[in-house]
Amino acid sequence: MEGSKCVFSLQINAFQASLVLFIGKAWGAVTDPVVGFFINISKWTRIGRLMPWMVGCTPFVTMTYVFLWYVPPFSAGRFTWYLGFYCLYQTLITCFHVPYSALTMFLSTEQKERDSATAYRMTMEVLGTLLGAAIQGQIVASAHTSKRCPQHNVSTEGLGNIKNVLFMKAQKGSPCSFQKAVYMIAAGVIGALFLLCTGVLFFGVKEKDDPYALKTDKSIQFFKGFKLVMQHGPYLKLTGAFLFISVAFQLVQSNFVLFCTYAVDLQDHFQNIVLTILIAAAVSIPLWQWFLQRFGKKTAAFCGISWMIPFIVTLVCIPRPIVAYVVAVMSGLSVAASLLLPWSMLPDVLDDFRLQNPGMKGHEAIFYSFYVFFTKFAAGVSLGVSTLCLEFAGYNTGACRQPPLVAFTLKLLIGAVPAALIVTGLLILYLYPITEKVRSTNKRHLDELRYFFTDHTSRG
Repeated sequence: MEGSKCVFSLQINAFQASLVLFIGKAWGAVTDPVVGFFINISKWTRIGRLMPWMVGCTPFVTMTYVFLWYVPPFSAGRFTWYLGFYCLYQTLITCFHVPYSALTMFLSTEQKERDSATAYRMTMEVLGTLLGAAIQGQIVASAHTSKRCPQHNVSTEGLGNIKNVLFMKAQKGSPCSFQKAVYMIAAGVIGALFLLCTGVLFFGVKEKDDPYALKTDKSIQFFKGFKLVMQHGPYLKLTGAFLFISVAFQLVQSNFVLFCTYAVDLQDHFQNIVLTILIAAAVSIPLWQWFLQRFGKKTAAFCGISWMIPFIVTLVCIPRPIVAYVVAVMSGLSVAASLLLPWSMLPDVLDDFRLQNPGMKGHEAIFYSFYVFFTKFAAGVSLGVSTLCLEFAGYNTGACRQPPLVAFTLKLLIGAVPAALIVTGLLILYLYPITEKVRSTNKRHLDELRYFFTDHTSRG
């Protein structure tokens, strides 16, 4: 979605915009471990070790985001302009997102409190997505009139995956002054909200370090820590499982508008279906939080994520509006589980690593930076697979009619392929060793270590 915002309505051609997205995403993925390295060597300050990163980069993230919407007066160097600012934006947002994700480990040493914080965070992220889309959509709505396909009664500007949606506007010539102003206003409003939210984070959240680690341990060297992290079995299994699952969900997300338009006759319902999915996801995150506390995280992951398979297959086989809305609600439950569970299970992996390596500190940023990297890698894989499959099928960007093979390919990308990827991910997750019993044992041993070091320090 970030890539979509960066190049929408800019006067560069589709190939250049594709390069901006591809290079920018690749650059963003590379910066994740780099940022993790610098966070790892950061010193503890009065406001914590992670908070300075988030607060310090926020003004620059906001300014860079606004410049992504600015259309420079020159035309020859616009590709370089947008590529440079998009890569800069990816770097800065990584400087915010990696410490923001790792902050969960510094809120509390209690597993239940961290799980509750994760559930609250994911609920707010989904609601924030809804709010941001609504605000920006309302502001820019008056700036466009869309060419419509008489066969489908939809805009050709909305035909395509995330990448294709952007570029139809870019090929129409210079955007008028009104369009420029509207998009700059929208960017300014979103940027102001970002500043406000960071302010709430700064004044409302206190970063805490592990009691015994703070007094007795030295930060682990990044490359040594990286080697140990990549040898930690639970982390590899968790990351591998959710890599396949993330690719599956990304495939559905990036091809859903095309699927509704060309594979089934649901294009008039697309926006309402997406809205239904997001609302269902936001509402069901607290329900999954209760479920994982009652039945365990691994069970919740299996139930929540596998839940999506029969419904996406049903939508492909029975493409009726009423079926689509039922599928949207049920898919929202799975989306919520896929958002909540990996971030809820990752702290348990860090606890397990800490117990096996009690003399080490500062590994949190390494775990989280590489998990963010693999998440971005999943998005890149899904985009690449979708683009190649549709290219071989003969997809014509923005056309009102597509070859029959395109519809068949879209049904595979929405139904069979994600189902196979989800099954593969769940098979890997089956090997994930941290059960509720292991979690309880790890918690007891970590509490004993904390008591020992705290008592030892107070006597010393």
